[in-house]
Amino acid sequence: MVPGMRRFRNAKIIATLGPTSSDRDAITNLFEAGTDVFRLNFSHGTQEDHKKRYETIRELEAEFHRPIGVLADLQGPKLRVGQFDGGKINLEAGQPFRLDLDSALGDGSRVSLPHPEIFSALEPGTKLLMDDGRIRLRVLDCGEDFAETEVVVGGDLSNQKGVNVPDVVLDLSPLTEKDHDDLRFALQLGVDWVALSFVQRPADVAEVRKIIAGRAGVMAKMEKPQCMHHLDEIVDLADSIMVARGDLGVELPPEEVPGCQKRIVRASREAGKPVVVATQMLESMINSPTPTRAEASDVATAIYDGADAVMLSAETAVGKYGPEAVSIMERIIRQVELDDHYRNITEADRHLPEATAADAITAAARQVARTISAACIVTFSSTGSTTLRASRERPTVPILGLTARTDTARRLALVWGVHSVETTECQTFRDMVSNAIRDAREEGFASTGDALVITAGVPFGTPGATNILRIAWVE
Repeated sequence: MVPGMRRFRNAKIIATLGPTSSDRDAITNLFEAGTDVFRLNFSHGTQEDHKKRYETIRELEAEFHRPIGVLADLQGPKLRVGQFDGGKINLEAGQPFRLDLDSALGDGSRVSLPHPEIFSALEPGTKLLMDDGRIRLRVLDCGEDFAETEVVVGGDLSNQKGVNVPDVVLDLSPLTEKDHDDLRFALQLGVDWVALSFVQRPADVAEVRKIIAGRAGVMAKMEKPQCMHHLDEIVDLADSIMVARGDLGVELPPEEVPGCQKRIVRASREAGKPVVVATQMLESMINSPTPTRAEASDVATAIYDGADAVMLSAETAVGKYGPEAVSIMERIIRQVELDDHYRNITEADRHLPEATAADAITAAARQVARTISAACIVTFSSTGSTTLRASRERPTVPILGLTARTDTARRLALVWGVHSVETTECQTFRDMVSNAIRDAREEGFASTGDALVITAGVPFGTPGATNILRIAWVE
């Protein structure tokens, strides 16, 4: 084990790679500062860029002997207006403005909106948002190829600015042709998680699950208001959830976003699915070496709410202070987790285990570990399900997640409280105990005289068959 690579916190940190964090030194600095999972943002950069970054991550993994998660974030559909004669126009509140399928350059009275699926979903009264919500329109009349609108909030509108339609479900797949190509590429690389943008309904998640076919975990990004109407079903179908507050904050009034964040985190926690809080967490650190007090409070709130991970985007992708942002995020997480109030909230929010043998065993492991002051809970899992159950219980001791599968070890790097380790396969109870003791020692979790609480499923390697609880002492 490389000294210092154990994280002394439970919540995880995701860092986005980009122009200022592409070379080996930059990625190493982010990892050593505390990054657990790296995000490859397919909205920017080329596939070759992402391939080089991925290969660097895997080199670091071999050097530091620690599984590192890689998240491929697909761009999703980007709805945009066309181009203007002169590059931009100015819209004033109250004026009429037409959107249509005509590809001619736009002017102060109209512009192309080359998305027939939007027109087919509109009706009088529908809101249209442009340029991240800075421009607001209301539909007065519409048809299959046009919409006559009134400007509610005006301003400058330039070429190719984004369009959001918060009030309706669009008949649009979450995967564009580019996304299909990027998804094939990402799976060939061997990424551990795939983040799906533009999720509106459970069928969107099901579509992508079928394509991925277990080769990576599916992370549903909750960024459309429509997804909140199907929250439980989406959580049930996905392997993990992201609270993507960027687009969610464009399409919802700002005052509604915090409540949505808490609902999404709570639903994910109840289901035992890892949940990530993302977007603008330490935004000022793109250009500043320190965050604002409000940003520090925002990160802390996500941890108090029970998030498995918090994510940095532009802060590490294009910012001047990427490693510092990771370090400060780590300090905030550790401070929150030391707070008695945090533990009280975690205990109060604990959900009753499901009425299964596996959940009963896992709940008992948490209680036993606390009662005997165990050094850690050791889980053996081929798919990660046993370890996910242990994390759902939010124990007061670390979780040492042992698995013989590289892909499972990497995927567990996202999960609250889990220090994942790729270990040798178990064939017998004796193997299980000896592996647990050896790995707990080597990873710095236990020493002579310490107790370990071990959970596993027999027959070994059977997915989801958690049926053993064993106490072992380190000799």
